[in-house]
Order: sequence, then structure tokens, then C-alpha cells
Amino acid sequence: MIALVNKEIGSFFNSLTGYIVIIVFLVINGLFIWVFPGSLNIPESGYATLDTLFIIAPWVFLFLVPAVTMRMFAEEKRSGTLELLLVRPVNDLQIVIAKFTAAVVLVLISLLPTLVYYWSVYKLGNPAGNLDTGAITGSYTGLIFLGACYAAIGVFSSSLTENQIVSFIIAILLSFFFFTGFELLSALPLPVRVEELLLYLGINEHYSSISRGVIDTRNIIYFVALIAFFLFSTRTVLQSRKW
Repeated sequence: MIALVNKEIGSFFNSLTGYIVIIVFLVINGLFIWVFPGSLNIPESGYATLDTLFIIAPWVFLFLVPAVTMRMFAEEKRSGTLELLLVRPVNDLQIVIAKFTAAVVLVLISLLPTLVYYWSVYKLGNPAGNLDTGAITGSYTGLIFLGACYAAIGVFSSSLTENQIVSFIIAILLSFFFFTGFELLSALPLPVRVEELLLYLGINEHYSSISRGVIDTRNIIYFVALIAFFLFSTRTVLQSRKW
């Protein structure tokens, strides 16, 4: 399985996909943090905070993570190599986990350079280091889990079709719905219990909670459960080809 993970990661960086994802992610966030005027611009707002990164990054990941995962199974189906992959001495779930792990690794690699933003804001504080480190740690944790959820959704979407563009669109729609769709539905005139349930089902509710610096086990359980649901759903789709 490790060999399959290395193969997927290698394929990202043997083409322009991996580099483009990382560069676009950093450039877009950097523009909002340092260049574009407005309340999100750190020099203009006068506050040493990384809130801009954690507000913009989920929306950037909404498009970039599906771009990474769209080819994982779709390309295998189109080229006819999926059958060869399925007869290897690894089971379907291991194949799914390997591709998911490779996508998460790329998410982590894209987040590593943002530590430069943290260092810059740390130095800009008055006094230097005047930052809420707990909240920033929680926000990074939430962003990693959010990226992992998008990756699981993207892998599932890629297993549904052999067309990469269709996979990309499905992944964006599903990721958007789970990120903010339930929150929008909860705004409808519904009973309080139903509203609370809809809010709980949305990623943004848990991402916002963990971003405040409080690592609640309920949030962790939610993220792990959502990831597991889509990974097992992907395995079911693969098994359906054998049936």
C-alpha cells in the first residue's frame, strides 16, 4: 500500500498538477493577506492575526482538492488500468486509503509554506509574538481535517465516473454542500431540533468550532466519521464493478 501512496504522490509532482495546486493556494491566500485592500488585509487592518488564512483557505481548497483527486479513479477507468490495480495483492479498501492518503499529503505540503505567514505575523505583533497560539493551532488542525474531508469526497467522486471534469464538478458540489449547504438549510423556518441537526451535519459548524482553539472530541469524531463514510462508499463503488 505504501508503494501505491508513493506512486500517487510521485504522479502529482511528475506533472504540473501538484506544483500548480500548491502555488495557486499560496498565491491566493497571500494576495488576500497582504495585497488586496479590505478588512482581511493584515497591514491595512492593523491587527496581527492569521484569521484571513483560515477564512479564505477552505474556499480555495474547495476547488483545489477536487482538482487533485479528480483523476485518481477516473483516469484509471478511462485508461483501463483500474482492473490491473484491482488484481494486485491489496484489497479495495487499501487502494482507496492509499489514494486518499496521497491527496492528504499534498494538502499538508501545501499548508507547510503558510508557516511563513505565521512567522511574519508573529514578528508584526506589538509586542512581537502577541498571537493567540491556541486558536491558530486549532485553526490549522481544523484546516487539515477539512482538507481531508474534501479529499475523501473527491476520491469518492472520482470513483463514480471516468470523466475527470465530471468528477471535478461532482466533488465541488458535494464539498460545497457539506461545507455550507446544511448551514443554509438550517436558516429555513424549521423546528429547533431540526435546525440543530442540520448545523451539526455541516463541516463549517465543526471547522468554526475547532478554529476557536478548543479541540472538542465531538468535532474530531464528526470529521473521522465523514471521512470514513466517503471512503467506504468509494470501496462500495469499486466492488460494484466486480458484481
